[in-house]
Amino acid sequence: MSLHLVAQLDQLEDATPKVFSVAGRSIGLIKSNGRVHAVRNVCPHKGAPVCRGTFKGTMLPSEPDTFVFGMDDRILQCPWHGWEFDLNTGRTLCGHGNKKLILYPVTVKDGAVYLDLGRD
Repeated sequence: MSLHLVAQLDQLEDATPKVFSVAGRSIGLIKSNGRVHAVRNVCPHKGAPVCRGTFKGTMLPSEPDTFVFGMDDRILQCPWHGWEFDLNTGRTLCGHGNKKLILYPVTVKDGAVYLDLGRD
């Protein structure tokens, strides 16, 4: 395990991706509901800076003429083509199972945010 100090927790705004350079990688941190997500700032579809997209929920499958919104604070939408990704798994909601975001384990200790870059 290789932990890197990236930021202080109070530098992050709720539900607003913030990008940092960590060991030569562009990585976005997103704080939401007391949790911090870390994602490589590259969309696996076409390489867009995915952390410039929006962090929100999405429309869920529902009956005709019914609109059900869900998965709040889990979905990162790429700014280039609108692909949506679940930050709990990195998987796209677009049906391309082999396209996943690279996510990193996060440790928050004494108000500081650390990432484990592993072998990436």
